[in-house]
Amino acid sequence: MMRALWTAATGMTAQNINVDVITNNLANVNTAGFKRGRANFQDLMYQQVKSAGADGSANGTQVPNGIQIGLGVQTAGVQRVFSEGSFQQTSNPLDLAIKGQGFFQVLLADGSTAYTRSGSFSIDSTGQIVDPNGNPLQPGLTIPTDTLQINIAADGTLSVTQPGAQTTTVGQIQTVNFSNPGGLTLLGNSMFQQSNASGTPTTGSPGANGLGEIGQGMLEMSNVNTVEEMVNLIAGQRAYEMNSKAIQASDEMLKTAANLRR
Repeated sequence: MMRALWTAATGMTAQNINVDVITNNLANVNTAGFKRGRANFQDLMYQQVKSAGADGSANGTQVPNGIQIGLGVQTAGVQRVFSEGSFQQTSNPLDLAIKGQGFFQVLLADGSTAYTRSGSFSIDSTGQIVDPNGNPLQPGLTIPTDTLQINIAADGTLSVTQPGAQTTTVGQIQTVNFSNPGGLTLLGNSMFQQSNASGTPTTGSPGANGLGEIGQGMLEMSNVNTVEEMVNLIAGQRAYEMNSKAIQASDEMLKTAANLRR
């Protein structure tokens, strides 16, 4: 009975983490470039009471199944699901979406590089293209002050129209991909950072070598499905309640055993 108490407690802890992950998904349902998380679980070690194949009698019979009692569940990890979100049209020529695989690169204040699917960019006071936090897009691109129109092709080529209908190519946006995007470290602000699990970034031109093309004037929204998350939330809540009931049942059994009289 004491074993049942601790086993049910691991179930409550696991479902608490599950609900935390689902809640974060729902909170970011309108966050551009957000990728939903999914809690993965695995069973804990087993207590061997009787081994399968052990002697079952003096006649040499064997126990076919044995007795192994599980000790609960643990969280194996929170997997980031990188399925593509829906695209939302905007009126901003520097709102960009990647149609397929890949990440934009931005330079952080500490000199490191972060990666994002959120393509909400602007121009700072120096003409550089930056993200909402002021981090420059990499490789750095500067828009001329006399620009009348900004054009970004599917392959990332950025050109501007200047007075006199003159068209000038400023540069090209490069995107990157990873062998294991799920291994990227979350930084917040819809940004990720390279880790040992993600592998090293492979840089290339959008539309080439498996990288997705760039769409101008649109944003990739969150890939959270609210209906699916609400169903998962209900299931997680019910699983939490069932584990709490198991603790209550074990407590009642202990109480009954403690009240036994000779």
